[in-house]
Amino acid sequence: MKTRGWRRLFTICLVLLPTPALADWQAVEKVEAYAISGKSGAELYASIGEHGPKVGKSKYRTIAHTNFKLTWSRDYQAQGDTCTLASARPKLIITYALPKPADRLPPLTRKNWDVFIDGVRRHELVHGDIIKDMVREIERVSVGLTVAGDPDCQKIRKELTGHLSRLSQEQRQRSRDFDRDELSEGGNIHQLILRLVNGH
Repeated sequence: MKTRGWRRLFTICLVLLPTPALADWQAVEKVEAYAISGKSGAELYASIGEHGPKVGKSKYRTIAHTNFKLTWSRDYQAQGDTCTLASARPKLIITYALPKPADRLPPLTRKNWDVFIDGVRRHELVHGDIIKDMVREIERVSVGLTVAGDPDCQKIRKELTGHLSRLSQEQRQRSRDFDRDELSEGGNIHQLILRLVNGH
């Protein structure tokens, strides 16, 4: 009985231990439109092929692209020979590059374009959500991170870099997997392109 009671008390104590507070933040999201021309869906899509953004060193252009800038304000605190990352506040700016017709469109083309660009925008917003998920996970593994034998708070930075690299790779893989599904034959973006180009 005594042992069982002690275990119960120990469990309660674990639950009541304070957890590091995470920062209250919101991403800044903005759209950068690039101009395209054309009066039909096929012409608009051809113009996207000529003016769409290039990603990295690729020679191919994309319909749209989501990019981000992430910086952190971190508070490392040393106590004795131990270093703890007491807080980590992110500043996240997400930019969506989307096409925009430069001229007024005929009614049917406008209707098809609105469906197309709404679907593309929703697609890019998922990429934005994946980025925000990554930042939240970075924050979760960062705040409260403690390294012993690190009075100058140098080892902790190296350990944190390992976490950042892993989470960044996971974010990129999630984005690639999502694009593969959406852009594959019969996928959402593939269907949007067909509808726009075929004009129905």
